Amino acid sequence: MLPGALRMRAGLPLRRLGPGRRARPLAGRGWRAGGRGGAGGDMRARRLWALLAALRAGWCLLPQAGYLHPDEFFQSPEVMAGDILNLQVYYPWEFLSSSPCRTVVFPLMTSGVTYWVIKSLQQLDICSSCITSYTLLVSPRFLFTIFSFILDYSVYQLAPLWEADPWKALVLLAGSYVTLVFYTRTFTNALEGLLFALLMVLVSSRKADGSLAEPTSSPLIGVITTAGFFNRPTFLAFALMPLLYWAGLIVDSQKSIKTVINHFLKLVLCACFTAIVFITADTFYFTSMVTPFNFLSYNLNPRNLALHGSHPRVTHVTVNGIMLFGILHILAIVAGFKMLKKYIHQLIRDRSYYHGSSGLLVHSEGSPTLLLFYFVPLAFLSLFSHQEPRFLIPLILPLVLFSASQNRAMKWKHVIIIFNILGALLFGCLHQGGLIPCLFHLERLIHSPESSNHPGHYTLLFAHTYMPPRSLLNIKKRNTHIEVIDMAGSEEETLCQTLEQRANHFTCNDCHVFVIIPGTVRATITKCGVSFKNETLIFPHLSMEDPPQIPFLFSGNWRSQLGLYILQLDRRQQSL
Repeated sequence: MLPGALRMRAGLPLRRLGPGRRARPLAGRGWRAGGRGGAGGDMRARRLWALLAALRAGWCLLPQAGYLHPDEFFQSPEVMAGDILNLQVYYPWEFLSSSPCRTVVFPLMTSGVTYWVIKSLQQLDICSSCITSYTLLVSPRFLFTIFSFILDYSVYQLAPLWEADPWKALVLLAGSYVTLVFYTRTFTNALEGLLFALLMVLVSSRKADGSLAEPTSSPLIGVITTAGFFNRPTFLAFALMPLLYWAGLIVDSQKSIKTVINHFLKLVLCACFTAIVFITADTFYFTSMVTPFNFLSYNLNPRNLALHGSHPRVTHVTVNGIMLFGILHILAIVAGFKMLKKYIHQLIRDRSYYHGSSGLLVHSEGSPTLLLFYFVPLAFLSLFSHQEPRFLIPLILPLVLFSASQNRAMKWKHVIIIFNILGALLFGCLHQGGLIPCLFHLERLIHSPESSNHPGHYTLLFAHTYMPPRSLLNIKKRNTHIEVIDMAGSEEETLCQTLEQRANHFTCNDCHVFVIIPGTVRATITKCGVSFKNETLIFPHLSMEDPPQIPFLFSGNWRSQLGLYILQLDRRQQSL
């Protein structure tokens, strides 16, 4: 039942191919028949997409100040900055040779390539000051931004297959804050989403007339599936439905069992070859072979996941999906329940797809296959107790295609616009938004001409912020005059003890101690009995771990509640 059922579930009308042959979907017929909404609307959609694409690239270069999660730095740029640029960095445990859980191939191909380019430009005197905190932040992000247009290409290719206007679907994709913010960051989840998109394109081959073609991309499917597995083993959850869909098309389109076996052999051989490439690269780098198995071994242990935070199993469905996709996620859930209800009703009446079906899976509530592409990975990811919103960002592609077909999203247009503007402001600007500008400021201070002529010792103490990426300070490994201390969310007593110790024991005349804290913790510092001779407020900065108190936001002190302070400790406290 799988091959025919999957294609019928695509929500596409069928045509007969003659005696003894199965029906095939007329992919995209509804779109061509009048789903485009006129040439004028099509042109407006193209212009809007071009504007949103320019916004995506421009905002990356600005750059975005929001800091989403430490993994956007510590799973790629931070590691490569240490290896290629010889900068002081913090190596996360996933990249230690004793317990490697991440392949080095993708960091080398992304952040590694960009850092090698700027290093070469500086060595060739083409750009004398190429390596700065700005280029260290923006260069890998810009490469990811370029890669993000793979999503746009995939939507354009796939939309006709699901009876959606390609340009309206592209506007829905490009206008999502998930695309604008998450897909322009150096997340392995973003790479996972791009590989998922390519896989969906490969398994959805079509001819010039829009009808489904016989799949011919078995080798590429094997390469992408294996690469996705090494990038994040959770990729198998996303790849499951596309692979089943592809397998159904293969079996359905071939009369010879020999040809079918040939397709599967090509896939397996190319998958094995790709795995050998990844294993070889990781062995040279880590002296350890199969990093995904270490990843799975670690993440299948509930105690390990609890260290990163445990969540109810329904968090992805009830919270994260809405946080990322808003009304589109809710529309998918509603459509899923309606389809499930009709399936159950159909089973009760003992009706099959091939004997008098009323067209349940072909019309009305849409494309069950797309919903399977969306909900099957969601269900697998929900089996794990650690559930973060970014784990779901690859699902934007099937969700956009589903929402754009039959103009489901149009009636919610204003809600979608407001939701994505707020999401972009919150995660692209406000969330931990002072930390990156703070590191830019400290990098300029440390490398200023005055500091270069009279080098001193700098202690940078971060408290109640996300982990600061040391690479953005642009400090060479041989430089021992700069110390970075990350106190994370230390209690008031521990923080005060550390400050008092530093204030009372300056070890040199040119020692400088800077304390970086959110404005919401500023009052705590005043209780520590130390004073500061300089303070700088960076605005805006929203810490959800130490959120501002609502009454203060309506007072004259509201900027300090939404700011990050850089406080320079006064050495005169030494006499206390």
